[in-house]
Amino acid sequence: QEKLVESGGGTVQSGESLRLSCVASTPRHYSMGWFRQTPGKAREGVAGIDTSGTTFYAESAKGRFTISRDNSKRTVYLQMTDLKAEDTAMYYCATTRATCSLDSKWYPRWGQGTQVTISS
Repeated sequence: QEKLVESGGGTVQSGESLRLSCVASTPRHYSMGWFRQTPGKAREGVAGIDTSGTTFYAESAKGRFTISRDNSKRTVYLQMTDLKAEDTAMYYCATTRATCSLDSKWYPRWGQGTQVTISS
């Protein structure tokens, strides 16, 4: 079964940047998504990228976050800039054979998450 491993989280100050990475254990080229979740809230789609490289973003991410993929490294990235306190969350990557979307219900395979904390 495919395994996803996220990295790159940490604690930074408001306005700074972070780049998250997600490495897949197998070289399958599926749609990939980044999601985030805070305690007591539903998991929220942040960005997605399909097999052709077309990208999708939540309104909160547009202009600040960039999703990309390097199939040769089986890795998807989330470059986050101008981070805000409200970006604080556990960030997860996920993969699906379905059409790329920001709806978590279409993603059956998930990583364990990486924590992002923004201090003001």
